Amino acid sequence: MTSDRAAFFDLVRAKPFRGRLGEGQVRGLGAILDGWNRLWPGGRRDALAYVLATAFHETAATMQPVRETLAGTDKTAIARLDAAFAAGRLGSVRTPYWRPDTDGKSWLGRGLVQLTHRRNYEAMSKVTGIDLVADPARAMEMDVAVTILVEGMRRGSFTGRRLDDYFRPGRADWRTARTIINGKDRAGLVAGYGRTFLQALAGL
Repeated sequence: MTSDRAAFFDLVRAKPFRGRLGEGQVRGLGAILDGWNRLWPGGRRDALAYVLATAFHETAATMQPVRETLAGTDKTAIARLDAAFAAGRLGSVRTPYWRPDTDGKSWLGRGLVQLTHRRNYEAMSKVTGIDLVADPARAMEMDVAVTILVEGMRRGSFTGRRLDDYFRPGRADWRTARTIINGKDRAGLVAGYGRTFLQALAGL
């Protein structure tokens, strides 16, 4: 990919960002593109497009590392999740994983892709080389979040499903690729974002 990204930003500004692209979104997009080139040089463009689409969806289009519920603090996120759980709005959740453990740490979703549960923080500690169990909040750092996003999807760290399962010569399964992250949840929506990002990446 070339270093000139002006055309890419122009295209994504129109769609999927609906005509506006803020400074934080530009920084986030650039960080993901840089991280991809560093971590998986020569990786497939459609796979990169799906990574961008995943971050777009998981961060509510901010392209910045966020906490689950988009809360500004862990305390607020925990309160929001508790309220949603009590109201029955988290039907797929059996155990409230966000509640602080005996060490006072919460394993709520953080980052460019919502990293949840202690076991996933342990797994991504090995991938990033950073002890995320000792300090889960480091998943909110951009460089760390990009590595979790790219390498987690590339290696199948989240569900056992990898980018290569869905994006390889002769195959681009945009909808089923959602199983890399979260089953079938919003699969069609994220697939549409992925195709849009792929069009924008054509000139890079």
